[in-house]
This record gives sequence, structure tokens and C-alpha cells, in this order.
Amino acid sequence: MVRAGIVLVVGWLAVLFCAGPVQAAEATPAVADSPTQTAYLAEQLRKNPVYISDQLPREAPRSTAPDFAREARRLGVSTYVMVLPSSSFGAEPSAVLAGVHDRLGRKGLYVALGDTGIAAVQTYGVNLPGAEDASRATLYELAYDASPREVFRHFVEVLTSGHAHQRAEQARAASEDNPDGPPTVHTDRTDRENQSFVTGIAVTGIPLTALLITVYALQRRRVRRAAATIAGEADHPSAAGVRVPATRGGAKAAGGRTTADSGKTTTRGGKKAAAGKKADTGEKGTGSGKKGVGGREGAGGPGPFPRERLLPLLAAAVVLGGLIAFTASQVFDDTTSGDGSRPTAADMRARIDRVTDGLRRDPLYTDPESPPALDAAERAHLRQRLRALDVPLVIAAVPSSTDDESGGDRDLLAKALHTRLRRDLLIVLADPGSGSIDLVNYGTRVDDMYLINRPRELSFPQSTDPPLGHRLDQLLTYVSKSPKARAGHMPYEPPAADDPVEEQALPGLFTGDFEPGLVIGTFLAGLLFGLMAAACGIIRRITRHRRTATGAPGGARSPAPTEPSTAWLRRNARQELDALTAALEPVATLPEDSQRRAWECLDAAALLIDGDSDGRIDADATPAALACAIVLARAGRTAIGQPDAARFVCHRNPLHGVAHKQVQVPPEGGGRARTRARSLPVCEACRVTLGSVLRLRPSGSTRPGAHAPYATLPGPLAALGDGTEIDQLTRDVREYFGVH
Repeated sequence: MVRAGIVLVVGWLAVLFCAGPVQAAEATPAVADSPTQTAYLAEQLRKNPVYISDQLPREAPRSTAPDFAREARRLGVSTYVMVLPSSSFGAEPSAVLAGVHDRLGRKGLYVALGDTGIAAVQTYGVNLPGAEDASRATLYELAYDASPREVFRHFVEVLTSGHAHQRAEQARAASEDNPDGPPTVHTDRTDRENQSFVTGIAVTGIPLTALLITVYALQRRRVRRAAATIAGEADHPSAAGVRVPATRGGAKAAGGRTTADSGKTTTRGGKKAAAGKKADTGEKGTGSGKKGVGGREGAGGPGPFPRERLLPLLAAAVVLGGLIAFTASQVFDDTTSGDGSRPTAADMRARIDRVTDGLRRDPLYTDPESPPALDAAERAHLRQRLRALDVPLVIAAVPSSTDDESGGDRDLLAKALHTRLRRDLLIVLADPGSGSIDLVNYGTRVDDMYLINRPRELSFPQSTDPPLGHRLDQLLTYVSKSPKARAGHMPYEPPAADDPVEEQALPGLFTGDFEPGLVIGTFLAGLLFGLMAAACGIIRRITRHRRTATGAPGGARSPAPTEPSTAWLRRNARQELDALTAALEPVATLPEDSQRRAWECLDAAALLIDGDSDGRIDADATPAALACAIVLARAGRTAIGQPDAARFVCHRNPLHGVAHKQVQVPPEGGGRARTRARSLPVCEACRVTLGSVLRLRPSGSTRPGAHAPYATLPGPLAALGDGTEIDQLTRDVREYFGVH
């Protein structure tokens, strides 16, 4: 009996000792739980002082870690750099740094970089003044598009400059004055489109504008030369006359008059038959009668712009356009919108490999770089639920962003995980930051429509919805009740993500909006040329109006040459008579004395150069007659505004204009000179220094340089050499032609 009792006691003790280890083994999880965020980051920094997350291969490839280390060595202290998605730091990036330092237990400068810049900077046990100021200066001085590598390089540059505080204050003040912030660091696709558009406008607009303006200027010069040539050719009988205004009352010669200055007797009526006035209508001469560029018809116009002169200008415009295009290609030389770093194949698959390895060991994988979205109890409960499911299902609680290998496409992430795991299963992707849940069925025999029609809160959370752990538990309950399908389902193949290199590559400068820019440049060149031509026309018209309306004839409007050519005299005679006629139009507003003197000057001038009264300058008008007509026309305009100022003109050169002073002039040889000093009228310039005497070509003389003092030539003009008044000159003209 005693022996039997001993056996029972030993048996029970053996059962108890065996049951304890079994229960303990059942209570121990199959795998170790995920480390905390700070513990994981500290372990990574223990391996390498620069840790770059594998979730940012497009923005900060892990292969660029040596660049960060090289910049960190410039600081001269131990530096620990973490480059993580901004969502990994949560609301307190400095708390993450503090936790990592506590776990790592090493002195140095700790820098936390996010995908939007520096998240936090802290020194532990080292003397490095200015770190916070350098962080603030970097924040204000760099634009949002700077990459983490560029941000850290700028931070190191400011910190080692020794002026971190000053730069931080200056950058902060500048940001207050410029709300838009600093200029962008990189050229994006929108910038490149703008560059292409502007380049297209410049390539066509600038050369075409220069070509049009050059041709316009050259053509205007040809028109002026042609007008001068036409006026010069008009002094022989076959030339076309120039229209001048009709005189008041049509003052005519009473009958035939003797042109004593030309040495022949001709009746005024006989001039109409002389070789012709038809040139004004384009009927005379060998010209085609078409209207030239200068506005004159017939052979006298300058004609179209010569082709042999246009071709070199076109070639120059093409060369200018090529130079502009070459210059633009050198200025807008960016080829990428990033910092030049290119992720390797290992960079692009690093996160997929990490998550896949975790899911092979445990059907619940939580991202160790992110703040924990599930506590230990929730993780243990979810693992127990996953083991109890009769459907193969894995949960990956990892964030997504546009900078990860899939470009933020959750379907691509699920496909990559399925490709690595190589088995049929339901893949659940939970974002720890946003709380969203995606479920993708790869080959399991579960009704897809049932999964698609799951409650909305099991996919997209609302602010009032339960936390992520509770919603994942609800999803597992929902899946456990799903009806079975006859065959497994495979989702649609998602489109491939953009290649990171091609994604950052900029299109060529001469693509895209370059062609529309060419069209707009052509239009703007035409518009600018039209505005320029219109402005030049308005300026010419205003200048002409001022010249004709001024009360100081011959001042700034017409020069007073000493030996004017016949062409110059004919051109100015036409202009002066036109101006006097225009000034006499508002007759009712002029004083009676001004009207009388102005009309007398106009009638006398018309008698001198328009004996036929047909409104044209006579073809045989002599230089002396033309000069006298100019003097009378200018005196008539002066009489309109200042009647008393029109009494005398400068006796040295009547083309100088009115005379306000009398000077004692010593006698000079020639026709009407006296033997003693005389008091003669002079203009203001001649009062200071006597100018040269006006010299004109005698009538009928064609010998070069055959000019004589005007006082020695026959005709009424010679009387001005003796200081004759304008009123006396008009009477002399009427008597000369027998008009009373």
C-alpha cells in the first residue's frame, strides 16, 4: 500500500513537470515580436551612422548614403543621420531623436531628415554651436523641391560657415518680405514647357522683328532717295510737276509775261503744252504705272525691295535664330528635375525584400520605421486570429507614398509581395498613417464580390471609426464568414510604375510647347512691327504738322543751305506752300492784317512757280524763283502768328527766316552793293556771326559748282539783298508779272 502511494505521487509530479513546459511552449509566440521604432533605428545607426529608409528610393536612394557620410565628416564630430518618410516622425521628431540616442547611447550630432526637409536636429555630449540656426537657415533658404541630400549639404555648408545665426535671421526676414518663398531648386516639367514656349517665341520673334524693321528702314531710305531723285528730275521740262495749293482767287498773269530771268519770252498759256504734267498720273515715261512702295506711281517710285538685298538679310535672320536657339540650349541645360541621383535595382527592391522576409516568418508584419499603429496586445490577438482562419491571409502594416518603389500604388505593392511569396493568399495592406485598408485576392477560393462589398469602414476610416487594430480584427471576422468560390481569383494586372530615371528626366527644350512658341513668335513679330510702323508714321505726321504749324519758318523744320540744289528748292517750295495753305484754312479766326499779308505772300509765291494756275510747280521754275517762293511762304506763315515779325528776312541768306535786328554791313562787290556801310536786317544767328551769302544756280546752267550770289541773279529775290521788306517784295513780284 505504501509502495502504491509512492508510485501515484511520483506519477502526478511527473505530469505536473511535463505540463508546465508544454503550456509555456504554447504561450510563447512562434517568432519574436517587432522591435520598437527607436530600438530599430538605433540598431541601424549602430551598423552605419547614416541610415536611409528603403521607402524613399525615388527621392533618396539608399545608395547615396556615402554622399551623406562625406558631408557629415566636414562637421568634425560624430554625426548620425536618419532619412525617413516625414510620416515616420509623427508630431514630435525631436522625441524620436531623443529615443534613438537613449537606445544608441553615443555622443554626437543627431539629424533627422524627412522627404520635406530637416525634421529635427539635436546635439548630445558635443560642442557644436549653431546647429539649430543652421537648421532654420536651411528651412528658409531652400525651396520645397530640394532633395534630402541637397538639404543636408546646405545644412552642413551653413553650419561650417561660422555665420549660421546671421544667415538664419536674414533668411527669416527675407521670407517675411517674400511670401512665395525662395526660388525652386530644380526645373520641373511645367518649367520646361515654359522654357520651350519662350524659346520658340524668341527663335522666330526676335529675328523676324529685326528683319522686318531692317527692311522697313532700308525701304524708307529708298523712298526718301527716290523722292529726292524725282524732285531733282522735275527741274527739266519732261519731269512731272508737283501740285501746290491754288491761290486765293486764282491769281494769274494778266496775259503773256516775259521771263527775263531765263532769257526767253514765253506766254503762261504756252506752258501747259510743254512736255508734260502727265507724270503725276503715271501716264508719262517708261514706267509700268504701278504704285511703288513710296506711294508714288509710275517709273519714279522706288519699286519693290531688291531680292539681291533681301536674301542676305534673310540669311542673317536665320543665323540669328540659330544663335538664339543655341544660347537657349546652354541657358536651359537642365536634363533632370532631381538632384541627379539614380536609384539602383537594389534600392528599388529593398522594401519589397524586407516586407517579404517578414511575412515569411510572420503573417502579421508591421513597419519598424513607422510609429507603432498596433500595440503588443493587438498584435498578439491578430496573430491568433490569422492562425485560426481557414483562408491563407497575411497583413502588411506599411505606409505608401509617391516616393516608394511602387509610386504609391497599393495594387503594385500587393503584386510585388505575391510574386515574392509565390503562393495563393489574401494580402491585406494597412497604412499606419492614414489607417486605410486594402485587400487583394491572389488565387484563394473566396467570393470576390463578397470581399469587394465589405463595409466602408473596413477600407476608408472616418474620424469616428475605431483604431486600426480593431478594424483589422473586424476585417478578419468578415473574411471568416465569406462564401467559397469554385475557383481561385486573380486580380487585374496593374500598370507598371514609372521608371524613376525617366520620371525625373525632362523633355527636350525643342519639344512640347516649342512649336506653339514659334507660331506666337511670328505673330508677335508682325504685331510689334505693325505697332512700330504705326508709331513711326504718327511721329512723322506729328513732326510734319509741327513743322508746318510753327511760327518760326525755316527754324528746326528746314535747314538753310548756302548752295541749295534745285531738288531741295522744289521739295521745300512744295512743302512750304502746303503748310501756308493749311494755316490759312481757318480764315475767320485770323486778324485782318495777318490775312492780308499771308494771302499776298501766297499769291506772290504762286505767281513765281505756278504761272499756269494748275496747282503744280512749273517745270521751268528757276532756282531764284523757287527760293523766292520759299521765302514768301515762310513769311506768310509768320504773318499769321506775328504780323510785325514778317516785315524783314535775313539779307545774308533769306532762307534763314525772319530778321529782328539791323546791323551795319560793309559794302560787298556785286549787283546792288553800295559804296558805304549800310544797315541791313539779319537773323539772330547772323547777328552774332555773319553767315555765308545764299548762292543759287543761274537759270539754264548745268555746269557743276556754277552758283552765284542770289543778289546778282535776275528776278524779285535780288531785292532782298538790299534789305527790302516783304510787303515790297510781294509788290515787286506782281509788277514783275504784270499783275495789279
